[in-house]
Amino acid sequence: MAAKEIVLAGGMRTPFGDFGKSLRDVPLTVLGIHAAKACLEKAKLDPAKVDHLVWGNVLPVDHDGYFASRVIALKAGMVVESSALNVSRACGSGAQAIITAAEQIVSGHSQIALAGGGENFSRGPYVITNARWGLKRGRQDLIDTLDWAYRDPFSTELMGETAENLTDEFGYSRDEMDKWAVMSQQRAGAAMQSGFLARQIAPINVPERRTTRLMETDEFPRPQVTVGDLAKMKPVFRKGGRITAGNSSGVTDGAAFVIVADRAAAEAASIKPVTRIVDWTIVGVPPRIMGCGPVPAIEKLLQRTGKHSGDVDYYEINEAFAAVSLHAEKHLGVSREKTNLYGGGISIGHPPGATGVRMTIVAMQHLIETRQRTAIVSMCLGAGHGMALMIENLGR
Repeated sequence: MAAKEIVLAGGMRTPFGDFGKSLRDVPLTVLGIHAAKACLEKAKLDPAKVDHLVWGNVLPVDHDGYFASRVIALKAGMVVESSALNVSRACGSGAQAIITAAEQIVSGHSQIALAGGGENFSRGPYVITNARWGLKRGRQDLIDTLDWAYRDPFSTELMGETAENLTDEFGYSRDEMDKWAVMSQQRAGAAMQSGFLARQIAPINVPERRTTRLMETDEFPRPQVTVGDLAKMKPVFRKGGRITAGNSSGVTDGAAFVIVADRAAAEAASIKPVTRIVDWTIVGVPPRIMGCGPVPAIEKLLQRTGKHSGDVDYYEINEAFAAVSLHAEKHLGVSREKTNLYGGGISIGHPPGATGVRMTIVAMQHLIETRQRTAIVSMCLGAGHGMALMIENLGR
């Protein structure tokens, strides 16, 4: 089988909604359909030419959550003979959707795919686990499924507690984490003002009282926040700790999609490729300090591609916590002047199924608009993984 060049095109997302706010009454598949259609429209691609859809998601919600990929595929206009797949790899679920679509193409089982993901944590259900076979007398507890999503399965620590472990082990200070968080907020604000973020967002109508309104921008960024403001916030996860809501990623809702295709098939379908996938890596790390994940993932990716960190023009490293970004900066020697220039998880928010796709869209857009060559998208994953994906500009 001849080697295939895997390319990316399109790339659109919904605005991201703050937890419990504008998107809480919008079913997750509706968000996915909206992002998928916007992606197809941007690429001027007939959905009938898409043979596969991969959907990354951590927390299925609503009655159709377990079948979301197929629902989104057919309602976005793909033919009934096409196929669809849900994938989950914790905070890397969106990146995994892109990788899985690429693997399907490399193996000859697909030619043009939609890869995306999303979450609507605002719609995360409460469950009762002991009702099916009959309840006994006394108190019965409802369990928040978000708690399942945010707990390490080994220690049962919340993910924020694993970030505290990382800060303890490597000595990151509260002040430097708060300064990173403020930088993220300011960069997101600047990207909103410049229109950079608007070029990747498909506005969506959301319920409001008895009517609807058009939601056009991300709801979570707080670009006016100061280090002084953040210094007043109390630690969330540990008494005397350093991790606060201000230097952690935001809980947000949203969906994103990108086109993944064999280059020859893309060009035959009149799709203009934006970037190509060079390679990717997935590595395991100790779950108790899962935030260290981007460092070995990026190191392995650089080894596989024969590059050094300085050879890469731009990095998107998910700000699950500011400590994650500080750790990558320190151990990889990557300058913050070429990392997360348009905000990140702290300012825009982090719906795990969508994040990897959102970051890839940002990296694609950055490479095209700056005419730079290479970017890496990377993130840590709950339960102890790191992922990294390298892409290269085809428009230089």
